[in-house]
Amino acid sequence: MRGFRDSSKQPAGTARRAGFLSRLRADEAGNTLALAAAALLPLIGLVGGGVDMSRMYIVKTRLQHACDAGALAGRKAMGAGVWNFDNYAAREAAEDFFDANIQADPYGATGLTRSFTENAGKVIGTASATVPMTLMRIFGNESQMLSVSCDAEMRLPNTDVMFVLDVTGSMGDRPSGDSQTKIQSLRVAVKCFYEIVARLDSDANCTTGAPSGGTGDQVQIRFGFVPYATNVNVGRLLPTNYMADSWNYQTRRRVGTDWGNWSTYGYTYSSYNGSCSGAPSDTAETQYRAEKIYYNRNYYCRYDRRGRAPSWEYDQLPVDVGLLKNGTQWRASFDWPIADDGGNKTIGWDGCIEERQTIQTTDFTPIPAGAKDLDIDLVPTGDSSTQWGPALPDLIYTRKTGVGNWDRARVSSTTDNYTNASSYFCPTPARKLQSWTDASGFDSYVNSLTPSGNTFHDIGLLWGARLLSPTGLFSSENEYASEGGEIERHLIFMTDGDTVTASSNYTAYGIPWYDRRQTTSTSNDALDEQVDLRFAALCTAVKNKNITLWVISFGSVSSDTVTRLSNCATSGRYFHATNAATIQQTFRSIADEISQLRLTR
Repeated sequence: MRGFRDSSKQPAGTARRAGFLSRLRADEAGNTLALAAAALLPLIGLVGGGVDMSRMYIVKTRLQHACDAGALAGRKAMGAGVWNFDNYAAREAAEDFFDANIQADPYGATGLTRSFTENAGKVIGTASATVPMTLMRIFGNESQMLSVSCDAEMRLPNTDVMFVLDVTGSMGDRPSGDSQTKIQSLRVAVKCFYEIVARLDSDANCTTGAPSGGTGDQVQIRFGFVPYATNVNVGRLLPTNYMADSWNYQTRRRVGTDWGNWSTYGYTYSSYNGSCSGAPSDTAETQYRAEKIYYNRNYYCRYDRRGRAPSWEYDQLPVDVGLLKNGTQWRASFDWPIADDGGNKTIGWDGCIEERQTIQTTDFTPIPAGAKDLDIDLVPTGDSSTQWGPALPDLIYTRKTGVGNWDRARVSSTTDNYTNASSYFCPTPARKLQSWTDASGFDSYVNSLTPSGNTFHDIGLLWGARLLSPTGLFSSENEYASEGGEIERHLIFMTDGDTVTASSNYTAYGIPWYDRRQTTSTSNDALDEQVDLRFAALCTAVKNKNITLWVISFGSVSSDTVTRLSNCATSGRYFHATNAATIQQTFRSIADEISQLRLTR
């Protein structure tokens, strides 16, 4: 029928398309092309992702390296000071090192940022950059933000520092151009050293600013002190069994009673030919006499009397110094029967010591076995030659013949009351190694250092080594850190001058003029030589114990002393300071070298 459309028949175009697809399905070459086209997008994603991931990894690695370099440089530039010192110079150093270690647009990255801050001594850094995508843009991922963090802090190994400090009388002098004495400058320098290493703020006005935060509980930092002059004050640091029970002193003991010296108790006027009468009669305890004298054109009767008095022997004599011991504790004094009336005299002890057995020699290479005083690590036994004695000036009497003339000969019996004409100086008590977590306690101790006495370098270095050694008197405290770790050891020896001795000083070897333990000569030059020889031997012994020996001379010293001190120090560890500014800078330099930086992330 005209006008009727058969619905079972498709349009001509549809039939043609269906035919094409059928033919394409049957065509193997066409099938491969379709499959390849279908796989193209996943392949683009896989390859593009790999390329972009590689770029992101490289950029992030560069960011991390630059951040680490900046944090380390900033912490190193900060050194002993604070973050904001010198208009944030440490932060500027951190940023400069970051910039030097990365391009402005690494691998096409944009929006590069870096930031460095400080907290409790730790420098903390962050950095970021935006990495534009390449093939991944097809999937709508235009860019990727990357960020890293880093930090660097002052992390010391377990460290022991022993200060051996000259506190002789010349330390009270003021260098030309300075507003403070050398001892005042030293106090500031030591406190600023403490600020650097302990990271705690002292009461000193240090050029590096005020630190904070401490060193944490992961590391052991300890400081000890041996102030020295003519002697050292170490006695009360020792167990009581390290001290002898009997020690010889230049002293006296009562050997009986005899008539004492005559003394005048009155005068009467007398004529030329008049007699003197009226003196009381003698008794068993008192004698009297009357004597006519001529004075100022007149005659007088002078009346004298004398009584029974103790008779004394003067010599090097033994004293029971075990009376200072109270079990394992020390007493401050004991009584001994040497008062002028024959009764007890209180003998006080401030803590200074007399050294153990030594020998007279000028050859200390090696240290002779008989010189037990120079053995750093020898622990005392029951043998008194290995023990020390307390320095007790209250016991000392310098016997003499005539007016002002000392005499070594024994005085067997006399009623004369000699005095102690030797010079005695005992510095501030030494301190064993300890963690000074309270800066105010550290300040108080350093402020107690007071100048007096002559310069005996050997006794200071000897006891600094003994208190620092890991294998000697205090090995149980010094061998390892409290948690069992190894310890780095540093001895800082500071002096303001040449060796200055006097044989009339009461020293750690008695009174050299009388006792002559080190040399038979009574000259000060010979004693100076002994101190220098013993000091040199001790320098070698200290360095042989794997202790870094830092030596500082302060002020004007002779060329011989410079040579002696520089030879004493560990190689490259000798410094010379001339005034307050340079002594602080010297201690700062040492502290910076002792301190070590490591990245914590």
